[in-house]
Amino acid sequence: MPSAPVTRVGLFDWDLATGALTADDELCAIFEIPPSEFDGRAATLAARIEPADLPGFRSAARAAVEEGHVLAHCLRLRDGVGGHHTVELWGRVPENPGDRQASSHLVGAVLDAGSGMAAVAAIERLADGFFALAPDGRVTYANHSLENLLRARQDELLGRRPWDVLPWLADPVYEDRYRAAVVSQQPVSFLVRRPPDEWLVFSLHPGTQGMTGWAALVRQPVPAGTGPGAPVAQEGPPVSLSPPPAAPRLGVLYRVLQVSSALTGAVTAHEVCDVVAEQLLPAFGGQRLAIGVVEERCLHLFAQRGYSKRFLARFAGTPLHARLPVTDALAAGAPLFVESPRQLLEMYPGIPVGRSSSWAFLPLIAANRPVGACMLGFDDVHRFPDEERGLLTALGGLIAQALERARLYDAEFALARGLQDALLPRRLPTLPDLRVTGRYLPGTRGMEIGGDWYDVIPTGDEVSLIVGDVEGHNVAAAAAMGQLRSAMRAFVAAGHRPSAVVAGTNRLHLDLDPTLLASCCYACFHRRSGVVRIVRAGHCPPLLRLPDGQTKTLDAPGGPVLGVEAAADYPEFALRLEPGSILALYTDGLVERRGSDIASGIERLRASLARRGGGRLENLADGLLQDARESADRADDIALLLSEYAPPPRTAARTDRRADHADQA
Repeated sequence: MPSAPVTRVGLFDWDLATGALTADDELCAIFEIPPSEFDGRAATLAARIEPADLPGFRSAARAAVEEGHVLAHCLRLRDGVGGHHTVELWGRVPENPGDRQASSHLVGAVLDAGSGMAAVAAIERLADGFFALAPDGRVTYANHSLENLLRARQDELLGRRPWDVLPWLADPVYEDRYRAAVVSQQPVSFLVRRPPDEWLVFSLHPGTQGMTGWAALVRQPVPAGTGPGAPVAQEGPPVSLSPPPAAPRLGVLYRVLQVSSALTGAVTAHEVCDVVAEQLLPAFGGQRLAIGVVEERCLHLFAQRGYSKRFLARFAGTPLHARLPVTDALAAGAPLFVESPRQLLEMYPGIPVGRSSSWAFLPLIAANRPVGACMLGFDDVHRFPDEERGLLTALGGLIAQALERARLYDAEFALARGLQDALLPRRLPTLPDLRVTGRYLPGTRGMEIGGDWYDVIPTGDEVSLIVGDVEGHNVAAAAAMGQLRSAMRAFVAAGHRPSAVVAGTNRLHLDLDPTLLASCCYACFHRRSGVVRIVRAGHCPPLLRLPDGQTKTLDAPGGPVLGVEAAADYPEFALRLEPGSILALYTDGLVERRGSDIASGIERLRASLARRGGGRLENLADGLLQDARESADRADDIALLLSEYAPPPRTAARTDRRADHADQA
């Protein structure tokens, strides 16, 4: 049985400020540009767009970024022989508060649905209004007739809830009808009064991934006493309703957009598999899913839902040449749909059937290379109509692209984390007069690598304590961090005083032509006297906990961040510690919190240090990081260095006699 035309989906990440655009191979193919020849410029793709469509598209893209709306726009692409075809572009601003440039970015997908766009065009010509709602009630699609019925522009509706846009839809009874459809998952039709005294009928049709609906004018008299929100029977009286024309391709596009949007936010391969399980199983009524990846000409199980480990174990490390439905689908590059156990056994005699009654085996192929395979299993016999086969085929390509991108990210992430682990100290020195412990906590978003570091450098009677922060959360930040850490170690080993160590590191950072700024806090501690000299370069002030539990923020003067001014001055701040005192150096990731200023964060940390101190230094460090570890969306990484002055009794007795000499030094 032939499959429906395949919907092609290309993914992109567009920086509107610079014009740079990252596109996958499928998007290049849609624009008829060989991937190897694409130069990463939005202007190159814009040259393929029908000139008359460009001004409106640019205006819509800018409005989507500035107002936070979802971008939904149709474009005509020139085919090079005088004709053109229509594609649909969807985009959104990524939610990444820790990225300063995120506000000028759009990420999304370009859909080339082939004949499916004709169905959309037909819907645009209908007199009735059609729309789609996301699970949270926001409009994701609205045809032009709906604009006329609601007397609102499409760009006002998209990305917002209808009752938030139009005051006359804000009556709680309408939202109650919407909630009833969401809860019952049954169609709901009701009357709506449009000012001054006209009536519309709304019909909502819920699904697992959101809701579609239509609206029309009521052309027959509404019975007296009828109120807004009154239910309407689907078959007719008291108001004659023409049934909405079937629009299956709109549902196909909607599902593809839902999966595409979810996959855009998936970073790692496991996140991609989670999205596939959460989207595909409920959308098609499946109960089981397994995803395998290709490694060394074998198919290895990577993720599964609903299967027993014992059942899947027999297929572990399956060679690609094995005679199995999943490997046959991968070898042929085409999905295989099996609608009954009998059909499966006829095709593959003796194969274990398990508890499923129907299966869809989807090859995952990206850039003409096998990436893996996805298997959907159904408890009951499941028929696969042409439209569903075409949709699953399109989604297989989309999943393959996302999985390949995520696996590349995982490999880069492993290399990046290995680099950062190599740059941080593997262990801190054991010192006779000073206990030290350090912690590094990567951010939970993005590459999970950054430029925060800590270091402890003993030299004779002195110990240098350093915490620093290079801006950014990528390999470049980690590399700059390694350079600065090495530079400070060199200056300390040469015997420079604290202010000269920081000033020299600043000059070296400038000589290296830095593109990233950095801050640091450097404390030089004299072990026998307890005197510490502190230098700050645009960094958070250190905290000091006294033996009696009193904790304060040290208001040490500081100079500018590293990499700004070659002749910057970095003053020293000196004080003498009492035995049992704890000095805390940290980076701003520990005290920054969304919706709160950094001063409030420092005060929270000070209070936590006062409350938790008194026990083992390692337990104190873990306690100070407890809230940060529990945060699932922390954008910044954290470095923390705690040091406790713990001289032996004989050293403590001589502290006062040696303090003056240390102060002079």
